[in-house]
Amino acid sequence: MAEAKIQQMGDAAGLAALIARAAGQTGGEARGLPPVDRWNPPFCGDIDMEIRGDGTWFYMGTPIGRQPLVRLFSTVLRKDEDGKTYLVTPVEKVGIRVADAPFIAVEMSVTEKEGENVLTFRTNVGDVVEAGPEHPLRFVIHGDNRELKPYLHVRGRLEALVSRPVMYDIVELGETIAVQGVEMFCVRSAGAIFPIMPAAELEALCR
Repeated sequence: MAEAKIQQMGDAAGLAALIARAAGQTGGEARGLPPVDRWNPPFCGDIDMEIRGDGTWFYMGTPIGRQPLVRLFSTVLRKDEDGKTYLVTPVEKVGIRVADAPFIAVEMSVTEKEGENVLTFRTNVGDVVEAGPEHPLRFVIHGDNRELKPYLHVRGRLEALVSRPVMYDIVELGETIAVQGVEMFCVRSAGAIFPIMPAAELEALCR
């Protein structure tokens, strides 16, 4: 039954039409983000949709080239406690694949508010997020090459991977701060401190 229902969706445009109809059921919230966290529809199986590591969306192996379509899909993404990511409407929930993070932070601006730096990020799907206590940055050292990968909390359990050029901009703002008795290389935003790595480790990498 679930597979038959998924097949009836047709293509990505058909799925988008379903999502648009669902957005019309949210009352006055259709112009903003749909309240996906409040919806509890039945799970209808997985569809052949993937968000790859560079943020490109694919449907049935083909890139989705229409940015408004990608933006529409992004507004009904939800990552659940099971660690999987879904497209959610009031009437159904379908699983998709995410290679890394669902969003990419592609731009950053630095402003000052009440004497504190505020880092504001724009994602590849148009979200604008101010890093701070409610939207923390976290930093992961990944792989054998010890690649630094920053992530920004966007909403719910969804994060944006910070693009490499923006990561370099963040690192330029870093400073050494004692965190729980350990000298850490950190970045500040909106009064919050986000540790990047131990200062001693940074010195070793720079040698």
